[in-house]
Amino acid sequence: MSSIKVLGIDLGKSSFHVIGRDYSDNQVIRKKFSRSALIHYLHQLSPCTIAFEACGGAHWLGRQCESMGHKVKLIPPQYVKPFVKSNKNDFIDADAICEASTRPNMRFVSVKSEQAQIISAIHKTRHGYIKDRTACMSRIGALLLEFGVALPTGHSVMKQLFSWLAQQRQPLPPLLMQELVELHEHYLLLNANIEKQDKKLKQLVEGDPVAQLLKTIPGIGDMTASLCVANISSATDFKNGRNMAAWLGLVPAQYSTGGKPKLLGISKRGNKELRTLFIHAARAVMSRPEKTGKIYGEWLMNLRATKPFNVATVALANKLARIAWAVMKTKQAFSDKALAPGLQ
Repeated sequence: MSSIKVLGIDLGKSSFHVIGRDYSDNQVIRKKFSRSALIHYLHQLSPCTIAFEACGGAHWLGRQCESMGHKVKLIPPQYVKPFVKSNKNDFIDADAICEASTRPNMRFVSVKSEQAQIISAIHKTRHGYIKDRTACMSRIGALLLEFGVALPTGHSVMKQLFSWLAQQRQPLPPLLMQELVELHEHYLLLNANIEKQDKKLKQLVEGDPVAQLLKTIPGIGDMTASLCVANISSATDFKNGRNMAAWLGLVPAQYSTGGKPKLLGISKRGNKELRTLFIHAARAVMSRPEKTGKIYGEWLMNLRATKPFNVATVALANKLARIAWAVMKTKQAFSDKALAPGLQ
């Protein structure tokens, strides 16, 4: 086992397929393990490079491997796929992971801390509550429409549903009202759950120094700062702020051939929720040009005057992402004096 240079692991729920290569790039191990057997095997293995895809459970296993003295390489799944040979199976996937991890220009993902994963879990739970709340509102509206009542969209009416129904003076069957009462109680419960998640995130942001630095950027609040901490393990994963903006999908998609460049709309790659929050942050800045908008100087004013509102918003979101990368990299608070003169 001491001759192993790199160990590729294809992760599963309860089974793990392992391919090991030595320093001559020969395959020296090909085994299938259960979760407990894999941990026991890694404990006995001499320190080496362990590679696997950055998928479900990868960050937990990465922390376990690092605590045993191994070097961990997490690879985005889309970068492993080109190395899969012949038909797909678990051992071929593990071999492809081995091969991809040895490429000199391969991109890797830093292992997340336990705190970052907790923040991510809170965000995912909150997002689930929001989806359930939207479905509940749609269900209430659809039931009322079946009885000839068109309910306006929005939370202002939904929170005062029965007061609004009383003003309509349109009789509804008692059994239908019982259904509406139960659905409305569920809606209020989801609202309370979302508020609880917001409080949890705010408390975590208050205790995180990087999140506090991110909040110094105009337009970025608790939600965006906490999600940056949760999803960006290290700013060094990106060469510069432009690369981070591209990872978020805030740059034009490119379809070029024959030496003819062709740029399309934004690529929308990467983390959808984080990209959405950066666009919302940019929209908040654009809505107050006389306050927060002044910080970005003539660059933003000229952009707003010459481009459509949504185009200018995405351009500002791109800039906010690049500033966020700089803040996370330098560990310094945002300062408008640090903005590049060419971008002001």
